[in-house]
Amino acid sequence: MSEATHVIMDEAAIRRALTRIAHEILEKHKGVEGCVLVGIRTRGIYLAQRIAERIKEIEGVPVPVAELDITSYRDDVSSETRPSSIPFEARIEDRKVILFDDVLFTGRTVRAALDAIMDIGRPQMIQLAVLVDRGHRELPIRPDYVGKNVPTSRTENIEVSLVECDGSDSVTIMNPRGKA
Repeated sequence: MSEATHVIMDEAAIRRALTRIAHEILEKHKGVEGCVLVGIRTRGIYLAQRIAERIKEIEGVPVPVAELDITSYRDDVSSETRPSSIPFEARIEDRKVILFDDVLFTGRTVRAALDAIMDIGRPQMIQLAVLVDRGHRELPIRPDYVGKNVPTSRTENIEVSLVECDGSDSVTIMNPRGKA
């Protein structure tokens, strides 16, 4: 079945949303001391890196960025396959972790990320930043920072493209043909 697509965020809109999120993080934390940005692989890491760049431009202070692979923590993978250690570049013990993902939908990816982070250490707090919140939560998870709220139906899909892995920046909503 073919799909009708509609771009809901272009490169400029994504840039503005990430700049706003960077300012919100700085305002909420009065700087970035004690913070670490953690991106969920794949696109979350690029969002975290971009936010870190914006914060450095604004404040002149670097903020640590780490990548988190949650594959073995997904609830559709047996727990027996979980690795005994997770590669992680940044210390999180007693730090403020800001977790990044591209799209928040059911909350299951974030739940897996929370489990992975807690296996690494005990942060002071964990906050969630997403580029797009599309609703339809199955778990009680709410983002602290949102680029754009996009109400969707369950039949629609949100596709985030980032230049680092897809060649261009955009957020597209895809409707099954005939439902547009």
